[in-house]
Amino acid sequence: MTRNVTKLHPFADSAPASRSDDPTWLSALRQDGLRRYRDAGLPTPRTEAWKYTNLRRLSRMLFQPVGSSVEDVSVPEDRLPKLDAYRAVLVNGRYRADLSRLDGMPKGVHVSGIADVLRASPAKLEPLLGRLAVHEGKPLADLNTAYLDDGFCVFIDDGAVLDKPLHLVSIGASSGTDPVCFYPRLLVSAGADCIATIVESHVGDGAYFSNGAAEIWVGAGAVLNHCKVQVEGAEAYHIADTAIHLSDRAVYDGFVFQSGGLLARNEVYASLDGEKIECRISGAYLATGKQHIDNTTFIDHVKPDCKSREVFKGVLDGTSRAVFQGKILVRKDAQKTDGFQLNKALLLSTGAEMDSKPELEIYADDVKCSHGATVGELDADALFYLRARGIDLETARNLLVAAFVDDAVGEIQNAAVREAVSEMVQAQFAMRNEDEIDE
Repeated sequence: MTRNVTKLHPFADSAPASRSDDPTWLSALRQDGLRRYRDAGLPTPRTEAWKYTNLRRLSRMLFQPVGSSVEDVSVPEDRLPKLDAYRAVLVNGRYRADLSRLDGMPKGVHVSGIADVLRASPAKLEPLLGRLAVHEGKPLADLNTAYLDDGFCVFIDDGAVLDKPLHLVSIGASSGTDPVCFYPRLLVSAGADCIATIVESHVGDGAYFSNGAAEIWVGAGAVLNHCKVQVEGAEAYHIADTAIHLSDRAVYDGFVFQSGGLLARNEVYASLDGEKIECRISGAYLATGKQHIDNTTFIDHVKPDCKSREVFKGVLDGTSRAVFQGKILVRKDAQKTDGFQLNKALLLSTGAEMDSKPELEIYADDVKCSHGATVGELDADALFYLRARGIDLETARNLLVAAFVDDAVGEIQNAAVREAVSEMVQAQFAMRNEDEIDE
């Protein structure tokens, strides 16, 4: 006997209707996303991919879709990584040219709002938009597609070189007394043999729900460095689904740093659909209070002679909870695959919890794959060593925790970004220590 499970599908009733000037393919894309979301419903822990992340509290919030643009918003410079970079800005999922700084962009690099491109030349987006984000069991990505309206659009021509990072800043801002929800989209098309670094920053205050989706195409021989920093306020909900397609000889270096939000889930699917690809997806996270941080990854080795590497490290305090679900799939034709996956977590309190689920699914016989996961406390011997040299307990503890997280930050290949993120991690530690003293 099959048990009847009622599907939860909040947010769907207010999905926008297609406009008369929308191209047919865009209307169909939105409607298909809405249908798929309504068929699946909001994920529950009965869904294996969401076993450790419960959205019950999110489903009960009365989020309102963003209405008019919030005008009186400034970019919070003190909460962003310190970078010499071009900048593009979203406020509640909508592109703001007045807050962006894109002058001097090198030839062959094109950055704009998705809504602007849909108005001016929608045919440019038709072959790419919505092609990677559609996967079974991705109802929140489907919901993003149902609301698809604006976000960042980045086109990098074949052979182009971005001389400094492109900083994509997404700001969450309440437009009234009610909490809002918005659906930013990121589309990146990196042409063959191009070189670029993209940094995402997600900031904001108040109660809101950012449900983002990203589609990233990395052409043959291209090198794309992609770093995401999520430091939103204590009442924010942040769910993001990123789909990446890599071609022959492509190099993708991805990193995420999470320390904000009441609930934050970062899901990444990478298809290594070519030979001699290098794919790195790593991260660091700091959780305290009642925070819930989820990192779920899936690396799909489709073709032979490719390498993938994952290193995630996190620190949990209070009654926070973190989740790491990492899967490496090696298909039968993907011989000579080299895959590595590691997740480590430090628990600083008895109330903190870590759920780790590393997986290898291998159908080829000439491969080198490994995974590991450890959860523990601070090294007592290292703590004693520092205390014996006159360092007080709190300082010694902070030094060890900072070194633990900084080791994960070292996975970032771009030196300027690595330094900026490392400084941000130290700043987050300082803020948390001050909060603890105040309490």
